[in-house]
Amino acid sequence: MAQDGTDELDLRALNDAELVEQMHDDLYDGMADEVVEGTNILLERGWSAEKILNDALVEGMRIVGVDFRDGILFVPEVLLAANAMKGGMAVLRPLLAETGAKPIGKVVIGTVKGDIHDIGKNLVGMMLEGAGFEVVDLGVNTDADKFLAALDEHRPDILGMSALLTTTMPYMKVVIQALRDRGIRDDYIVLVGGAPLNEEFGTAIGADAYCRDAAIAAETAKAFIEKRRGAQA
Repeated sequence: MAQDGTDELDLRALNDAELVEQMHDDLYDGMADEVVEGTNILLERGWSAEKILNDALVEGMRIVGVDFRDGILFVPEVLLAANAMKGGMAVLRPLLAETGAKPIGKVVIGTVKGDIHDIGKNLVGMMLEGAGFEVVDLGVNTDADKFLAALDEHRPDILGMSALLTTTMPYMKVVIQALRDRGIRDDYIVLVGGAPLNEEFGTAIGADAYCRDAAIAAETAKAFIEKRRGAQA
């Protein structure tokens, strides 16, 4: 998908549809400067920040997510794509805030207590942002009190927990039990992930879903939000 590099492509010479398609390619190839330039050109042409977000950036990251899920792209490439997405988002975020455009949902994520692995969690956060979510990342070694405080403060739709060690996996159940003890378990969609987990474990601890990778996490989050909004309509 990458440009040959011998002739530099003039993004301004492309019509809107061609430019959006090129931005998808540039996102895929992790070309942050080109994504930022494309974003600015579309703004100059009168596109709304929301339309650029959905048509150029979110759709571009959806394509990245599909190829990541299918084993065509790997973690380093997805990190580059997510970084390019962040470049475009840096331009759009203040404009989206001005227009009051709402994200499709809000997610609080963290790696659980005792675990300091964060590459997987960071990737999930980037893919969720790429899918149009607002993400509050609590970092690593997150205990139940910190998760609960973040839920109180941010009122997200989704709580996401990550673990990479078999010894820290059971702590996810501690957090879910803390939600139950406070009578707020049903207020949140709880998604869990990490290399040693599986679907049976997710079910056993009372999570809503286990997500085996970042692309699945973004798809699952969107599906749950749509289902919940449909039920409330």
